[in-house]
Amino acid sequence: MVNKKLVNKTAKNVKNFKPYSSAFTREPFLFYEMRITARLMGEKLSDEEIIKHIAEENLFQYPTEKSLQRMARACIRRLRAMGDESLVCALAERPFYDAKQICLYAMMKEYRIIWEFMVTEIGEKYRLNEFSFGKSDVNIFFLRLQEQEDTIAGWSESTITKLKQVMVKILVENEYMDNGKADHLNLVWLNPVLEEAIRKNHDDAALPAFNCFLSI
Repeated sequence: MVNKKLVNKTAKNVKNFKPYSSAFTREPFLFYEMRITARLMGEKLSDEEIIKHIAEENLFQYPTEKSLQRMARACIRRLRAMGDESLVCALAERPFYDAKQICLYAMMKEYRIIWEFMVTEIGEKYRLNEFSFGKSDVNIFFLRLQEQEDTIAGWSESTITKLKQVMVKILVENEYMDNGKADHLNLVWLNPVLEEAIRKNHDDAALPAFNCFLSI
C-alpha cells in the first residue's frame, strides 16, 4: 500500500510536483557529468559560461557539441533543483558514495516520477523492513501510475521499458541493488551532509528513500 502522505508532504519543495517527464531516458544518472558541472558551478560561473566551457573543452567526452550542451543543461537543472549550494559543493568534493547520494537526491527533486518511486516504493520497503525487491516491483509501480495518470498512460511501451531500465540502473549505481537481476534491496546509509540539507530544505518526506526514519 502506497503511503501517499509521503509523496504529497513536500510537494511544494519539488517544484510543486511539475508534470511527469520521461526526459531522463535520454539523461540518465550522469554522475561524472554532474560532478564536473558541480565543480564549475563552484567557480561561480554563470550557467551559460558552464555550458560553453563544457562544450569547448569536451569535458564530458561526447561526440557532438549538441549532446554536450544538452547534457550540461540537464546537469545544471538538477543542481539548481536542489536549491542548496552546500550540496553542489559536496557533490563536487565528497567521496563517491556520498556524492552519488546527492546526485540521486538531485534527480528526485528534478523528476517527479523518480521522487515518487524512491519514496513510495523504496522508502516503503525500508519502512516495512521488507527487503525483497525485483523487476516485478518496478512493473507494478508503473502499472499503478499508468492507471492513475493519463500522461503516463499515453507513453509508449518502449518509453516505459526504458524508464524501468534507467531506474533499476540508478538503484544499482547507488548500491541499493547488487546488480540488475538482484532480488533484494541492500541497506543504505544516508550521509550526514545530505541528511542535514534535506531537513533544512523541509524535504523530510525524502528521508525514507535513504533508509532514514528519525523524526520524520
